[in-house]
Amino acid sequence: MEIKLYILTHDYVSRDITMRLIHAIRVLFKSFCVLLLWSNSEGREPEYDYVTCGSLVKLLNTKHNVRLHSHDVKYGSGSGQQSVTGVESAEDANSYWRIRGRPNGTCLRGAPIQCGQAIRITHMQTGRNLHSHHFSSPLSNNQEVSAFGENGEGDDLDVWAVQCSGEVWERDDTVRFKHTGTSVYLSITGEQYGHPIRGQREVHAMATPNQHNYWRVMEGVFIQPSQEPARHDEL
Repeated sequence: MEIKLYILTHDYVSRDITMRLIHAIRVLFKSFCVLLLWSNSEGREPEYDYVTCGSLVKLLNTKHNVRLHSHDVKYGSGSGQQSVTGVESAEDANSYWRIRGRPNGTCLRGAPIQCGQAIRITHMQTGRNLHSHHFSSPLSNNQEVSAFGENGEGDDLDVWAVQCSGEVWERDDTVRFKHTGTSVYLSITGEQYGHPIRGQREVHAMATPNQHNYWRVMEGVFIQPSQEPARHDEL
């Protein structure tokens, strides 16, 4: 929409009055534009409230205030697979995970994730999937959680069901991730590693739902059905 402003001046109108009038009209026009943009964003906001298939997110454990993290560091015991930890830093790029459908399942890009839906959670930097199996975790002796596979492809033990309270996974929800293969919950209980990942927390899986296995989406890129980023935080 093109808006043209015309100001008629006469010889008897001083330059100062004219400039003030121009300034007032410009302020009014800018206020109108801000209001228009706000109205449009308010109209689209419901689309942005959901975690969708293809979204790239950081996941915060709400009890221990650390983000789910991985890196190309292998466990020295158990499976020997790529380790998964929790970190306090909000800026670390190794804490980004992509939300994907289960193997051979349907997960349309930009479609909201349903509560109870089975998904894969794939580490952005290494392309390995969040995984669990019947190995003991190194610090707490709970069930080990690792990152497994290559280029996003692993096996059926990469699948987690999203447990949330409504119909779809909303960005502000606290949710649990239940491992479909062994019926345990993605958890942190606070144990800390030493060298070479000093201070990072052990991530493991527990048999019972409790305060240690609540997670919430933080920073990320949230995908719409149009395949464009819906809201872009930090990345």
